[in-house]
Amino acid sequence: MPTVLVVNDQKLQRLGYRLLLDSEPDLNAVGEAAGGAEAVRMSTALRPDVVLMHIFKPGTDSIDTVRRIARGDSPPHPRVLVLAPVGLDGYAWAVLAAGAEALLPENTAPHELTAAIRAVAAGGAVIPPDLTRRLIDTVRRRPPASASLPTERLGALTERERQVLVAVASGWSTTEIAAHLSIAPTTVKSHVCRILTKIGARSRVQAVAFAYESGLTEPQTTRSPLPTPGRARPTL
Repeated sequence: MPTVLVVNDQKLQRLGYRLLLDSEPDLNAVGEAAGGAEAVRMSTALRPDVVLMHIFKPGTDSIDTVRRIARGDSPPHPRVLVLAPVGLDGYAWAVLAAGAEALLPENTAPHELTAAIRAVAAGGAVIPPDLTRRLIDTVRRRPPASASLPTERLGALTERERQVLVAVASGWSTTEIAAHLSIAPTTVKSHVCRILTKIGARSRVQAVAFAYESGLTEPQTTRSPLPTPGRARPTL
């Protein structure tokens, strides 16, 4: 049963989230925190599977809190699902780069929120399609990566791993990638795990960002065709 730590600076909202979680037989709210420092302490003490965190007002420590929870000194780390107020899209990239596994608007429907918590607890990443489009636009406006580190990490990937990474960045599922490359879904998952280790990422979301920043592939507003086996883009 996935355990959840609720982080919100409003007591009434924390109560609402806990009541929602308590109404689900397969979810367990193990605690709540009102601020960043408290969230980090309770995350370390309780070891929840998921931290459901409502982003605080701009100018506060929200991004640092996500980073400290998702990348703290004491693994295993909880998976962070952030709820952001409408109009804070500018924080989306920073939240994901800090280590969040999911980012949803705060007006997400209850059934969609509980489904997202289950997906995150199971190792998935959740971003709404409209926000994905805006993130792609943000990536496109970023200048080309000039540092050597992304390309050095890219060079550590095998040809097959680059094929899998391009497919992941193109929005294809594990099952679709496996069918296209004529390999088992478990093999695809093994490739993804090795890719994450080699590039220093914690999730598929971060791997997608790496694929864009390293120049391996370009952001797409629609799903691009799967890479042809044996024709992965060469390392830059």
